[in-house]
Amino acid sequence: MQSKLITVSTTKLITNASRYDFHHASRLPSILSNYTIKVGIIHHVSSSPLHRRRFVGLGKFRSVGEDDDQPIITTSGGDDDAELPGVLELGNSAILSACFVGLFTGIAVVLFNYTVHEIRELSWGEIPVRGASWLREQPLETKWQRVVLVPALGGVIVSLLNVIRSALDQDSADGTAIYNIKSALKPILKTMAACVTLGTGNSLGPEGPSVEIGVSVAKGVGTLLDKGAQKKLSLRAAGSAAGISSGFNAAVAGCFFAVESVLWPSPAESSLSLTNTTSMVILSAVIASVISEIGLGSEPAFSVPLYDFRSPSELPLYLLLGALCGFVSVGLSKSTSFMLAFFDGVERSVGIPRAVFPILGGLTVGFIALAYPEILYWGFQNVDTLLESRPFAFSLSADLLVQLVAVKIVTTSLCRASGLVGGYYAPSLFIGAATGMAYGKIVGHLISVSNPLFHLSVLEVASPQAYALVGMAATLAGVCQVPLTAVLLLFELTQDYRIVLPLLGAVGFSAWITSDKTRKRATANSKELKDGNSAATSPEKSTSRGVREPNGSSICELESSLCLNSDSEDDGENMADEILVSQAMRTRYVTTLMRSSLTDAVSLMLEEKQSCALIVDDTNRLIGELTLADIQQFIEFSMAKNWKPKVPRVSEVCSSYGGKCVVSCTATPNMSLLTALTLMNRHGVSQLPVIIEDGGRLVGLLDRESINLACRAFSIRDGLSSWFLMEEKLKN
Repeated sequence: MQSKLITVSTTKLITNASRYDFHHASRLPSILSNYTIKVGIIHHVSSSPLHRRRFVGLGKFRSVGEDDDQPIITTSGGDDDAELPGVLELGNSAILSACFVGLFTGIAVVLFNYTVHEIRELSWGEIPVRGASWLREQPLETKWQRVVLVPALGGVIVSLLNVIRSALDQDSADGTAIYNIKSALKPILKTMAACVTLGTGNSLGPEGPSVEIGVSVAKGVGTLLDKGAQKKLSLRAAGSAAGISSGFNAAVAGCFFAVESVLWPSPAESSLSLTNTTSMVILSAVIASVISEIGLGSEPAFSVPLYDFRSPSELPLYLLLGALCGFVSVGLSKSTSFMLAFFDGVERSVGIPRAVFPILGGLTVGFIALAYPEILYWGFQNVDTLLESRPFAFSLSADLLVQLVAVKIVTTSLCRASGLVGGYYAPSLFIGAATGMAYGKIVGHLISVSNPLFHLSVLEVASPQAYALVGMAATLAGVCQVPLTAVLLLFELTQDYRIVLPLLGAVGFSAWITSDKTRKRATANSKELKDGNSAATSPEKSTSRGVREPNGSSICELESSLCLNSDSEDDGENMADEILVSQAMRTRYVTTLMRSSLTDAVSLMLEEKQSCALIVDDTNRLIGELTLADIQQFIEFSMAKNWKPKVPRVSEVCSSYGGKCVVSCTATPNMSLLTALTLMNRHGVSQLPVIIEDGGRLVGLLDRESINLACRAFSIRDGLSSWFLMEEKLKN
């Protein structure tokens, strides 16, 4: 076995390298390492054959010709007739893998939708065809059994599937073959749970599971066909693009979803070939869309109604709608966070098993659907009803539409927090359509009333359907923080360039509103970084889904179906849900009293390498939290007021300007890490004091770094346990 040798001149190598910009040049070493190419320059010191050697690998030399200063490029080995693996050959392998991802994802999503449709037909019969308005008019005694019991029965089945999934996660005493089988079964069981959830009408959507199907397929294809670790992120991007593309029959939106949800949040140090990744995402999305069109038809996910845009003078109205949708998105985010904390509190305080929660969620949805049947998921028929695009559709009043927005937010949050499986795309589109229709009808009524008074033709506005379409995109962008995906999705479905300008304005405002927390958190983090605080930006962001920093109020950070930053999203979620705060919190932390001097407090923080000190009283009860940023602002405040205390104390920092040293939220030792992370994301903090509920006594400090460390340690421990148990079984 001899290694092939290619010699190139130094001048040519430098010339080619100069074509890279600084961004590509910084990634050149990692690109070369991906292709296992060794580069070396040999300086000959004599003509003796002993010194005429070439660098073949680490510590290996061979004789070579007489030329001096030749960069030698060799592969790691191969037969004499083997070609040098280059960018083209490795790119072909990745492209082939992406094509398989698109093919299998398209097939899987088609089967998924067929299964949901069959369960819906079995559960609801002809009711979805007749519509929610028809169901509302039926007498209560004739409809309550089906409306209440069908979602509840779905919750029962999902509960059983969740119990099986939990059992697969907990039992790690099996060999490699059994472990691989269990790993393959878990996404299948979750997909089955999603089919039952959606088929029985619970208030979630299919696009999240479709994305998860794509990511699972990408993981499987990467394991079977492409062993390269560096291509896993590219394959996940291709899988997520295929999931959205096949779910909405919108390939362009799928591509941009992969960019916004997978590639942009990826760590900066991840090494990717931009050309190959782009090609993989596009091909995967196109193939999945073609398969979906063959299996499900060429019709879009929902019917686009007739609409019109009257005048560019309407643009301020669309901007106002975007801001409204942004606040609605924040409401959905806060509602879901509250529901997650509520169910966790019920489990801890009342002792109700978590397996019962999907049943309670489905039962509650059924009771609410008696008054508001539009909240039930019957495909996108209810969205068509809101848009009044169905034949003989009843026009819903503005006040009923506003009620539907509030009820849909509550039921969607309830379903997600209770353990039912589904996505947030369909609920976001429903909420956005209802918000836009209500807004359009109210604005149209106000304009029609004021128009005779002022006789201004510029006050003529478009139909409510136009505002509904824009509201759908604006809410989707606000909820899941994918503004480009939202714009392109609606543009693909409407195929009308006139919608782009108001769409961009509304989506931009909505995304800006929902990212307000992110901007505030970024400002706080920048101040903390000046003080040496890096706890909020742990370098190991991809260990579990919970450690990843959220994008504003994006509820997709709480939804495993759309969190795609690691190979083990579900494992990370389950682990964060199983580990308690007491197992991850720091027991060594800095405490201080109100009467303590700032110098002593800062000295302790410096000694313990921590950016905050917890303020306690004489009985160790938590009073507040002092950060380096608070101290720095106190100094700036004192200098601005030309005031210098003799001995600055902690109490002066907390009383110098309002709102400082206040603890916004705390954790308890028996709380799960997932709930603690939800609180941290909700309040925009990077650490939580841990207190005993009775009395408020301080017992620890939980930050993102300790959470990251705990998840890694538990994962490694479980892996070692499985490994040793497998060895024992083989010996026996």
